[in-house]
Amino acid sequence: MANGKQRAEQNVAAFETWVATQSDEDFAQIIFQGKLNRVEVAKGIGFGKSALNQNPALRKRLNALEEQLRERGVLPPLTEKARTQTDQPKEYDHTATRRTLDTKRTSLLEQENIELKARVQELETRLARFGELSEVLSEMGMMQR
Repeated sequence: MANGKQRAEQNVAAFETWVATQSDEDFAQIIFQGKLNRVEVAKGIGFGKSALNQNPALRKRLNALEEQLRERGVLPPLTEKARTQTDQPKEYDHTATRRTLDTKRTSLLEQENIELKARVQELETRLARFGELSEVLSEMGMMQR
């Protein structure tokens, strides 16, 4: 059984072999959001996606491959924002879930409010019509007050 360092070297060798067997059209089929789809790359090579994230040599080679593909026009160019944020971890937003729930709740309340306003308008129209009818019947003496 191979230790971690040997396994990492085997993964890099497997990656290099996989890259050599792929054409630009093959790479174009696994593009996701301007980068190579990590899950598809890992499937193609035969190891887990975590190896792409945890193995620094593999990560470096994958980034170099993506740069080569950008130079050849297979991948779209990186935006300025993407260039500055390549290795920076995203800041955790602990309020994101609450905001999402609040947005959904607000949307539901707005929908209910619109429906209730329409119902009130309908009932006010009916009330006005029956008020006129009541007045006419009272004038004709058909209704006792």
